[in-house]
Amino acid sequence: MADGERLVCSSEDLLEGGDGVRFSVESHGVAEPAFVVRHGGKAHAYLNRCGHVWVELDWQQNKFFDSSGLYLICSTHGALYAPASGRCLGGPCNGKGLKPVPIVEHDGHIFLKE
Repeated sequence: MADGERLVCSSEDLLEGGDGVRFSVESHGVAEPAFVVRHGGKAHAYLNRCGHVWVELDWQQNKFFDSSGLYLICSTHGALYAPASGRCLGGPCNGKGLKPVPIVEHDGHIFLKE
């Protein structure tokens, strides 16, 4: 682990299109929920809130993908997001994507860049 990095999880905790891992980030002195998933062989992390209305995405603990494992889905509104970019693909997100969280993956782990 390098300076300015905080451990989020082991790389093996994330399977392609599978469960994500929840963690928190500090923003303006407040802890905010975030999550990391694997898509396209790469880990991607976002704040855990829908672009439409501030609600957490996961429909069950650590379940962020739709049934196909191809898209991130808001459990409340059904908004769909591209896992690799957080871009809104459809639904009530009306073009408002997910806010990315800076992470790095090395040495078999995923780290938050602080």
